[in-house]
Amino acid sequence: MMNSPAEIAKNYVPIGKGKANMKASKLFVLGILAGIFIAIAGVGASTASTSLSGSVGKLVGACVFPAGLTLVILAGSELFTGNCLIIISVLEKEASVVNMLRNWVIVYLGNFVGSIFVAWGVSACHQLSLFDNALGGATINTAVAKVSMSFGDAFLKGVFCNMLVCLAVWLGFSSKTAAGKIAALFYPIMVFVLSGFEHSVANMFYGPAGLFAMGNADYLAAATADTAKLTWGAFFVKNLIPVTLGNIVGGAVLVGMVYWFIYLKKDKES
Repeated sequence: MMNSPAEIAKNYVPIGKGKANMKASKLFVLGILAGIFIAIAGVGASTASTSLSGSVGKLVGACVFPAGLTLVILAGSELFTGNCLIIISVLEKEASVVNMLRNWVIVYLGNFVGSIFVAWGVSACHQLSLFDNALGGATINTAVAKVSMSFGDAFLKGVFCNMLVCLAVWLGFSSKTAAGKIAALFYPIMVFVLSGFEHSVANMFYGPAGLFAMGNADYLAAATADTAKLTWGAFFVKNLIPVTLGNIVGGAVLVGMVYWFIYLKKDKES
């Protein structure tokens, strides 16, 4: 049995209300867990893609990354990008705008802490030395690429990314089994990674991981990108901020508001 899109919309309203009203300390810890889960998926995807060359490596990495959202949904945690769907509960007047924003801020900060921990950890334990330091070089190259985009490019890639992420979460609610949820979320996540779209929480890992990796001379020697572009300031201003804004539009507007309009607002008018 599967839930229909209309059933998913109705079922999400109390879920979003619960998220908006959850105790701050629990939100923060659950946010840390989600940051760790997404970052670990990033580690796995980067390792897989570096172990293979060219487009094959990119495809394999894209197939590994859905492990992150699988952990978020099945193990239980709070992910900022997925929580953009709380707008549904707000539009249904079951949650306040203030509490939605409170959730977003607390979870975002928790996601950042979890991601930074993993980014520092993989550098500190020399996991990035795999493949004769090629993984460390690739990690730096990825971070440089992320700060080399224009604001507009980063924003739009963020829009497309979180549209797919929130659709993955949405599809996950269609199934009542763990296997069904994993199967439902897999392809939207794979597509966003393969397409090179930008996820703010994933970038909380990729950017800092590259910055931490720059502290190792062997990883720097293996990098081919212009590392002068990669600074903490560039990471926040040129990537994290525009990508976060794009993620909000893609998730809250293009998925949350649209499906509320189609399945919930129409019901009230009939």
